[in-house]
Amino acid sequence: MATQHHNALTRALAGLPGPLPPSGVIHVAVPHTSRFTIVGNHLAQHAELSLVAIGIGVHIQSMPTGSEVGIKALASRFTEGETTIAAALRELEAHGYLSRTRVRLANGRLVTRTVFCNQPGAALRGGMVAAPVPLVTPVPAPAPLVTPAHVPVVVAPAPAPAPSPSPSPEPTPVPEESHPPVRVPSRTAPKAARRPLPRPRELTPELRQTASAILAGLRSHAKELVLSEDDVEALVPGVAAWLERDAHPDTIRHALTTELPQPPKHPAKIVKHRLTVLLPPPLPGAHELAPVRRTLVIPLQNCDGCDRAFRATAPGHCRGCRNEPTATAA
Repeated sequence: MATQHHNALTRALAGLPGPLPPSGVIHVAVPHTSRFTIVGNHLAQHAELSLVAIGIGVHIQSMPTGSEVGIKALASRFTEGETTIAAALRELEAHGYLSRTRVRLANGRLVTRTVFCNQPGAALRGGMVAAPVPLVTPVPAPAPLVTPAHVPVVVAPAPAPAPSPSPSPEPTPVPEESHPPVRVPSRTAPKAARRPLPRPRELTPELRQTASAILAGLRSHAKELVLSEDDVEALVPGVAAWLERDAHPDTIRHALTTELPQPPKHPAKIVKHRLTVLLPPPLPGAHELAPVRRTLVIPLQNCDGCDRAFRATAPGHCRGCRNEPTATAA
Protein backbone atom coordinates (compact mmCIF):
# COMPACT_ATOMS: atom_id res chain seq x y z
CA MET A 1 0.00 0.00 0.00
CA ALA A 2 2.87 2.40 0.84
CA THR A 3 4.58 1.65 -2.49
CA GLN A 4 1.44 2.46 -4.46
CA HIS A 5 1.06 5.77 -2.59
CA HIS A 6 4.72 6.64 -3.30
CA ASN A 7 4.33 5.84 -6.99
CA ALA A 8 1.17 7.94 -7.25
CA LEU A 9 2.91 10.88 -5.56
CA THR A 10 5.90 10.51 -7.88
CA ARG A 11 3.66 10.58 -10.94
CA ALA A 12 1.84 13.64 -9.57
CA LEU A 13 5.11 15.48 -8.99
CA ALA A 14 6.35 14.56 -12.46
CA GLY A 15 3.28 16.21 -13.97
CA LEU A 16 3.98 19.59 -12.36
CA PRO A 17 5.21 22.20 -14.80
CA GLY A 18 8.66 23.69 -14.31
CA PRO A 19 11.51 22.60 -12.04
CA LEU A 20 10.75 21.62 -8.47
CA PRO A 21 12.10 23.86 -5.69
CA PRO A 22 15.00 22.43 -3.69
CA SER A 23 13.18 22.98 -0.37
CA GLY A 24 9.87 24.12 0.98
CA VAL A 25 6.34 22.97 0.36
CA ILE A 26 5.25 21.64 -3.03
CA HIS A 27 1.56 21.93 -3.87
CA VAL A 28 -0.26 19.15 -5.69
CA ALA A 29 -3.54 20.93 -6.47
CA VAL A 30 -6.47 18.70 -7.36
CA PRO A 31 -9.62 20.68 -8.29
CA HIS A 32 -12.53 20.24 -5.85
CA THR A 33 -15.90 19.29 -7.27
CA SER A 34 -17.93 19.26 -4.01
CA ARG A 35 -17.69 20.10 -0.32
CA PHE A 36 -15.16 22.92 -0.44
CA THR A 37 -14.92 26.41 1.02
CA ILE A 38 -13.16 29.45 -0.39
CA VAL A 39 -10.95 31.02 2.28
CA GLY A 40 -9.04 34.23 1.73
CA ASN A 41 -5.30 34.39 2.34
CA HIS A 42 -5.90 37.37 4.62
CA LEU A 43 -7.26 34.82 7.11
CA ALA A 44 -5.16 31.76 6.29
CA GLN A 45 -1.92 33.80 6.36
CA HIS A 46 -2.88 36.40 8.96
CA ALA A 47 0.23 37.82 10.60
CA GLU A 48 -1.36 38.65 13.97
CA LEU A 49 -3.74 35.72 14.54
CA SER A 50 -2.61 32.57 16.30
CA LEU A 51 -2.72 29.23 14.55
CA VAL A 52 -5.65 28.14 16.73
CA ALA A 53 -7.60 31.29 15.82
CA ILE A 54 -6.90 30.78 12.09
CA GLY A 55 -8.01 27.14 12.28
CA ILE A 56 -11.20 27.97 14.18
CA GLY A 57 -11.92 30.83 11.75
CA VAL A 58 -11.61 28.46 8.76
CA HIS A 59 -13.78 25.87 10.54
CA ILE A 60 -16.53 28.39 11.33
CA GLN A 61 -16.46 29.69 7.76
CA SER A 62 -16.94 26.15 6.44
CA MET A 63 -19.97 25.43 8.65
CA PRO A 64 -23.50 26.03 7.30
CA THR A 65 -25.71 28.77 8.66
CA GLY A 66 -27.30 27.87 11.98
CA SER A 67 -24.48 25.62 13.20
CA GLU A 68 -23.49 25.79 16.85
CA VAL A 69 -20.10 27.50 17.09
CA GLY A 70 -20.06 28.41 20.78
CA ILE A 71 -17.18 27.68 23.13
CA LYS A 72 -18.67 24.45 24.50
CA ALA A 73 -19.69 23.22 21.03
CA LEU A 74 -16.17 23.77 19.67
CA ALA A 75 -14.57 22.25 22.78
CA SER A 76 -16.62 19.07 22.31
CA ARG A 77 -15.51 18.91 18.66
CA PHE A 78 -11.76 19.58 19.07
CA THR A 79 -9.07 18.60 21.57
CA GLU A 80 -8.34 22.19 22.64
CA GLY A 81 -9.81 23.28 25.96
CA GLU A 82 -12.46 25.94 26.53
CA THR A 83 -9.86 28.51 27.64
CA THR A 84 -7.85 28.15 24.43
CA ILE A 85 -10.96 28.27 22.24
CA ALA A 86 -12.32 31.31 24.09
CA ALA A 87 -9.03 33.16 23.56
CA ALA A 88 -9.07 32.29 19.83
CA LEU A 89 -12.64 33.56 19.46
CA ARG A 90 -11.62 36.82 21.14
CA GLU A 91 -8.79 37.17 18.62
CA LEU A 92 -11.20 36.72 15.71
CA GLU A 93 -13.57 39.20 17.33
CA ALA A 94 -10.78 41.76 17.80
CA HIS A 95 -9.80 41.58 14.12
CA GLY A 96 -13.38 41.91 12.84
CA TYR A 97 -13.97 38.34 11.66
CA LEU A 98 -16.44 37.48 14.43
CA SER A 99 -19.23 39.40 16.09
CA ARG A 100 -21.21 38.15 19.11
CA THR A 101 -24.21 40.06 20.46
CA ARG A 102 -26.97 39.22 22.93
CA VAL A 103 -30.49 39.60 21.52
CA ARG A 104 -33.90 38.92 22.99
CA LEU A 105 -36.32 36.70 21.06
CA ALA A 106 -40.05 37.25 20.82
CA ASN A 107 -40.65 34.82 23.69
CA GLY A 108 -38.33 36.85 25.95
CA ARG A 109 -35.41 34.42 25.81
CA LEU A 110 -31.90 35.87 25.52
CA VAL A 111 -29.64 34.22 22.95
CA THR A 112 -26.18 34.94 21.57
CA ARG A 113 -26.18 35.83 17.87
CA THR A 114 -22.86 34.98 16.20
CA VAL A 115 -21.99 36.59 12.85
CA PHE A 116 -18.86 35.57 10.94
CA CYS A 117 -17.58 37.85 8.17
CA ASN A 118 -15.24 36.29 5.62
CA GLN A 119 -13.94 39.78 4.77
CA PRO A 120 -13.72 42.06 7.80
CA GLY A 121 -13.73 45.14 5.58
CA ALA A 122 -17.22 44.40 4.23
CA ALA A 123 -19.91 46.76 5.47
CA LEU A 124 -23.19 45.56 6.97
CA ARG A 125 -26.01 47.92 5.96
CA GLY A 126 -29.53 47.62 7.25
CA GLY A 127 -28.78 44.30 8.93
CA MET A 128 -28.26 42.65 5.51
CA VAL A 129 -25.07 41.76 3.73
CA ALA A 130 -24.92 43.21 0.24
CA ALA A 131 -25.29 40.48 -2.36
CA PRO A 132 -22.21 39.96 -4.53
CA VAL A 133 -22.42 41.50 -8.01
CA PRO A 134 -22.26 38.77 -10.65
CA LEU A 135 -19.08 38.94 -12.64
CA VAL A 136 -19.57 38.96 -16.43
CA THR A 137 -16.56 37.64 -18.32
CA PRO A 138 -16.11 39.60 -21.56
CA VAL A 139 -16.15 37.48 -24.70
CA PRO A 140 -13.14 38.23 -26.90
CA ALA A 141 -13.93 39.44 -30.42
CA PRO A 142 -13.33 36.85 -33.15
CA ALA A 143 -10.10 37.23 -35.10
CA PRO A 144 -10.53 38.49 -38.70
CA LEU A 145 -10.43 35.82 -41.38
CA VAL A 146 -7.67 36.16 -43.97
CA THR A 147 -8.82 34.65 -47.31
CA PRO A 148 -7.83 35.05 -50.96
CA ALA A 149 -9.42 37.97 -52.79
CA HIS A 150 -11.33 35.80 -55.26
CA VAL A 151 -13.02 33.77 -52.58
CA PRO A 152 -16.23 35.36 -51.34
CA VAL A 153 -16.45 35.76 -47.59
CA VAL A 154 -19.71 35.05 -45.89
CA VAL A 155 -19.91 36.70 -42.51
CA ALA A 156 -22.36 35.10 -40.13
CA PRO A 157 -24.53 37.50 -38.22
CA ALA A 158 -23.27 38.17 -34.73
CA PRO A 159 -25.19 36.32 -32.03
CA ALA A 160 -27.56 38.40 -30.02
CA PRO A 161 -26.09 39.36 -26.66
CA ALA A 162 -27.34 37.39 -23.76
CA PRO A 163 -29.80 39.33 -21.66
CA SER A 164 -28.15 40.67 -18.57
CA PRO A 165 -29.55 39.29 -15.36
CA SER A 166 -32.16 41.55 -13.94
CA PRO A 167 -31.07 43.13 -10.69
CA SER A 168 -32.60 41.66 -7.64
CA PRO A 169 -35.40 43.85 -6.30
CA GLU A 170 -34.39 45.93 -3.36
CA PRO A 171 -36.04 45.04 -0.07
CA THR A 172 -39.04 47.13 0.74
CA PRO A 173 -38.15 49.49 3.55
CA VAL A 174 -40.03 48.71 6.71
CA PRO A 175 -41.05 51.61 8.93
CA GLU A 176 -38.92 51.94 12.01
CA GLU A 177 -41.95 51.89 14.30
CA SER A 178 -42.62 48.23 13.44
CA HIS A 179 -39.28 47.19 14.94
CA PRO A 180 -39.43 47.60 18.70
CA PRO A 181 -36.08 48.37 20.27
CA VAL A 182 -34.22 45.34 21.59
CA ARG A 183 -32.82 45.87 25.02
CA VAL A 184 -29.52 44.08 25.36
CA PRO A 185 -28.06 43.74 28.85
CA SER A 186 -24.71 45.36 29.38
CA ARG A 187 -21.80 42.97 28.91
CA THR A 188 -19.75 44.99 31.38
CA ALA A 189 -22.10 44.76 34.35
CA PRO A 190 -20.30 45.49 37.61
CA LYS A 191 -19.38 42.42 39.58
CA ALA A 192 -19.29 42.12 43.32
CA ALA A 193 -15.86 42.84 44.71
CA ARG A 194 -14.03 39.77 45.96
CA ARG A 195 -13.25 39.56 49.65
CA PRO A 196 -9.58 40.04 50.46
CA LEU A 197 -7.47 37.30 51.98
CA PRO A 198 -7.80 37.37 55.80
CA ARG A 199 -4.75 38.57 57.72
CA PRO A 200 -3.82 38.11 61.39
CA ARG A 201 -3.49 40.97 63.83
CA GLU A 202 0.23 40.21 64.10
CA LEU A 203 2.13 37.85 61.82
CA THR A 204 4.69 36.47 64.23
CA PRO A 205 7.58 34.23 63.09
CA GLU A 206 5.91 31.24 64.78
CA LEU A 207 2.66 31.77 62.89
CA ARG A 208 4.56 32.23 59.59
CA GLN A 209 6.53 29.02 60.07
CA THR A 210 3.46 26.94 60.98
CA ALA A 211 1.37 28.40 58.13
CA SER A 212 4.15 27.74 55.58
CA ALA A 213 4.45 24.14 56.75
CA ILE A 214 0.68 23.58 56.44
CA LEU A 215 0.55 25.01 52.91
CA ALA A 216 3.64 23.14 51.70
CA GLY A 217 2.23 19.87 53.07
CA LEU A 218 -1.14 20.09 51.35
CA ARG A 219 0.11 17.98 48.43
CA SER A 220 0.64 15.09 50.88
CA HIS A 221 -3.10 15.09 51.61
CA ALA A 222 -4.35 16.07 48.11
CA LYS A 223 -1.96 15.50 45.20
CA GLU A 224 -3.77 18.14 43.12
CA LEU A 225 -2.84 20.97 45.51
CA VAL A 226 0.74 21.59 44.41
CA LEU A 227 1.61 25.17 45.32
CA SER A 228 4.66 27.13 44.22
CA GLU A 229 6.89 29.05 46.62
CA ASP A 230 5.29 32.33 45.55
CA ASP A 231 1.82 30.90 46.18
CA VAL A 232 2.82 29.70 49.65
CA GLU A 233 4.29 33.09 50.50
CA ALA A 234 1.13 34.88 49.32
CA LEU A 235 -1.24 32.54 51.23
CA VAL A 236 0.66 32.50 54.54
CA PRO A 237 -1.35 35.41 56.06
CA GLY A 238 -4.63 33.58 55.41
CA VAL A 239 -3.53 30.41 57.22
CA ALA A 240 -2.02 32.55 60.02
CA ALA A 241 -5.42 34.19 60.51
CA TRP A 242 -6.95 30.73 61.01
CA LEU A 243 -4.22 29.75 63.47
CA GLU A 244 -4.71 33.02 65.36
CA ARG A 245 -8.35 32.05 65.84
CA ASP A 246 -7.28 28.76 67.51
CA ALA A 247 -8.03 26.59 64.46
CA HIS A 248 -6.20 23.25 64.64
CA PRO A 249 -3.85 22.45 61.70
CA ASP A 250 -5.85 19.29 60.96
CA THR A 251 -9.01 21.43 60.75
CA ILE A 252 -7.31 23.73 58.24
CA ARG A 253 -6.08 20.81 56.09
CA HIS A 254 -9.54 19.24 56.09
CA ALA A 255 -11.16 22.50 54.99
CA LEU A 256 -8.65 22.99 52.14
CA THR A 257 -8.44 19.43 50.77
CA THR A 258 -11.96 17.95 50.89
CA GLU A 259 -14.38 17.90 47.93
CA LEU A 260 -12.01 19.52 45.43
CA PRO A 261 -13.25 20.19 41.87
CA GLN A 262 -11.91 17.75 39.31
CA PRO A 263 -9.59 18.63 37.79
CA PRO A 264 -8.53 21.67 39.84
CA LYS A 265 -7.12 24.09 37.25
CA HIS A 266 -5.90 26.77 39.68
CA PRO A 267 -4.93 25.24 43.07
CA ALA A 268 -3.74 28.55 44.54
CA LYS A 269 -7.06 30.25 43.74
CA ILE A 270 -9.00 27.37 45.31
CA VAL A 271 -6.96 27.59 48.52
CA LYS A 272 -7.32 31.39 48.65
CA HIS A 273 -11.10 31.17 48.13
CA ARG A 274 -11.54 28.61 50.91
CA LEU A 275 -9.30 30.46 53.33
CA THR A 276 -11.41 33.58 52.76
CA VAL A 277 -14.93 32.11 52.68
CA LEU A 278 -14.58 29.39 55.36
CA LEU A 279 -12.73 31.54 57.91
CA PRO A 280 -14.11 30.60 61.37
CA PRO A 281 -15.04 33.32 63.86
CA PRO A 282 -12.74 33.97 66.83
CA LEU A 283 -13.43 32.02 69.99
CA PRO A 284 -15.35 34.09 72.54
CA GLY A 285 -13.58 35.07 75.75
CA ALA A 286 -14.81 34.61 79.30
CA HIS A 287 -15.87 38.24 79.50
CA GLU A 288 -17.96 37.88 76.33
CA LEU A 289 -20.11 35.07 77.70
CA ALA A 290 -23.38 36.26 79.27
CA PRO A 291 -23.75 35.28 82.94
CA VAL A 292 -26.11 32.37 83.53
CA ARG A 293 -28.91 33.08 85.97
CA ARG A 294 -29.22 30.27 88.48
CA THR A 295 -32.26 29.65 90.79
CA LEU A 296 -31.36 28.75 94.36
CA VAL A 297 -33.05 25.50 95.38
CA ILE A 298 -33.24 24.78 99.15
CA PRO A 299 -33.09 21.03 99.86
CA LEU A 300 -35.58 19.10 101.95
CA GLN A 301 -34.61 18.05 105.49
CA ASN A 302 -36.29 15.68 108.01
CA CYS A 303 -37.10 17.27 111.33
CA ASP A 304 -35.17 15.75 114.22
CA GLY A 305 -38.19 16.19 116.54
CA CYS A 306 -41.27 15.22 114.56
CA ASP A 307 -39.61 13.67 111.50
CA ARG A 308 -41.57 15.94 109.20
CA ALA A 309 -40.01 17.26 106.00
CA PHE A 310 -39.08 20.89 105.75
CA ARG A 311 -36.80 22.99 103.61
CA ALA A 312 -33.58 24.19 105.18
CA THR A 313 -29.93 24.52 104.27
CA ALA A 314 -28.89 22.35 107.25
CA PRO A 315 -30.60 19.56 109.25
CA GLY A 316 -32.40 20.46 112.51
CA HIS A 317 -35.92 21.12 113.71
CA CYS A 318 -38.85 22.37 111.70
CA ARG A 319 -40.57 25.63 112.47
CA GLY A 320 -43.27 23.96 114.60
CA CYS A 321 -40.77 22.16 116.80
CA ARG A 322 -38.74 25.33 117.18
CA ASN A 323 -41.87 27.24 118.30
CA GLU A 324 -43.11 24.45 120.61
CA PRO A 325 -41.02 25.40 123.71
CA THR A 326 -42.21 28.99 123.36
CA ALA A 327 -45.85 27.85 123.27
CA THR A 328 -45.32 25.61 126.34
CA ALA A 329 -43.72 28.44 128.26
CA ALA A 330 -46.61 30.76 127.44
